Amino acid sequence: MNQVVIGIIIAFLFIGLILFFCVILIRLYFNKIKKYTEMLHEKDLNFQKAITQTVIETQEQVLNNISQDLHDDAGQQLTYINFQIENMKLDSPELEKTLEPLSQSLGNLSKSIRSISHALNSQLLLQQDVIKAIITELKRLQKNNKIDIVYSFEEIEVKKFSDNEKIIIYRIFQECINNVFKHAKASKMSVFITTSPDFKMIISDNGKGFNSAEKKGKLSLGLINMANRANSIAYDLDVKSQVGSGTEITLSENKRI
Repeated sequence: MNQVVIGIIIAFLFIGLILFFCVILIRLYFNKIKKYTEMLHEKDLNFQKAITQTVIETQEQVLNNISQDLHDDAGQQLTYINFQIENMKLDSPELEKTLEPLSQSLGNLSKSIRSISHALNSQLLLQQDVIKAIITELKRLQKNNKIDIVYSFEEIEVKKFSDNEKIIIYRIFQECINNVFKHAKASKMSVFITTSPDFKMIISDNGKGFNSAEKKGKLSLGLINMANRANSIAYDLDVKSQVGSGTEITLSENKRI
């Protein structure tokens, strides 16, 4: 009888050991699958980042080329036209008053083209403070009478940005402004920037807006481009909009990183 009991106990222990090893093997298998899945996910993220970075670099090269063309071609042609007008003034003094407004308009156009050329050139952008570059552009845009532009900037301590951050923050700012002027039909726009404790830029307008809840998952190419740019530097892009109530776009550092 004792031998039977001992045999049953040994059988249970054996079965228990088998089950224990099976559980360990299953856990090891699932851990291996999990690690493999994570590895694939990381590779996919790295691949997406590489594609995004390539697209951004291509876009920057195109913008730099446009900037160079504006500076070298359009700028030089305006200088030549202005030179011709000045010669006409010297040759015909009686036309000086008539030609003076044209000279001033050409001078203003030349300044605008120079500003746009500088804004498009990423190399020039890297040489200056990105916040100052944004404020300079806002001051230029304030001369436009169609939209009332206000801005505020809070900085408790100076924040240092990487080259990628400088370029992408400024390009997202440009895209937001471009959307307001081209699509929003707004009369007012505000830009708020803070760098403490983390960077945040909020651009809002009182334009026609759109249903951001319905558009989630099928954003426009411009918004997708901005979101991809923000993601490439570990920033968040949040878009809030309602039909008839304007749009608010927030770019901020991703606190989860």
